[in-house]
Amino acid sequence: MTIGQDNPTEPETRQRRKSAKGASRREAILAAAMQRFARDGYQNAAIGDVAKDVGLSLPGLLHHFPTKVDLLLAILDKRDIDSSAAIDDGQGNWRSFLTGLVQVAEYNTRIPEVVRAFAILNAESLTQNHPAKAWFGNRARQLQIDIAAKLEDGIVRGEVRKAIDCPAVAGEVIAMMDGLQMLWLRDPESFDMVAAMADYIERLIRHLQTQPPNSDRSPSRGVA
Repeated sequence: MTIGQDNPTEPETRQRRKSAKGASRREAILAAAMQRFARDGYQNAAIGDVAKDVGLSLPGLLHHFPTKVDLLLAILDKRDIDSSAAIDDGQGNWRSFLTGLVQVAEYNTRIPEVVRAFAILNAESLTQNHPAKAWFGNRARQLQIDIAAKLEDGIVRGEVRKAIDCPAVAGEVIAMMDGLQMLWLRDPESFDMVAAMADYIERLIRHLQTQPPNSDRSPSRGVA
């Protein structure tokens, strides 16, 4: 057996250190860009200023993100990954998925600058030819599909009322999330987004779940 056979070679060690340093630098760039976008919006933020914020030259930043659009899309993808990690969906149970949205609201209160940047980018993406227009459009459609699928699975399991219009309720949930978030961003000291979201989800679950046989309740698209 050769001594040190299982140990990494010196070039491999250098490569690992370089990769770790590169990943750390990318994280710093994304954090700085989020702050710039939150303050100035995507259109007004200058990528050169982002480079200065992290102590890089413009070519140094472009080595990691070749264009401003690449930087924007990386921010959006990271934001989605972080939000997904905040949800404990109980292995697909519709109730746990919905209550997981309260966890997302709580997580968001700890990253106000990120949430503000995301909200600004979302609004800006409504303009013609915005680079994130397709990303936000696809995200909204997929989120509605995912929520509706959870509710439809609940119907199959006999846990959600058959009269429920799942796509309509999914759209309502998204609208509530976005609306409560905007109220909180405008007045975070006075408006309790987490409590409001928790109350809504509790009412929604009561509205969606199957009722005892003698229960007299008329069908509805959303929360009464």
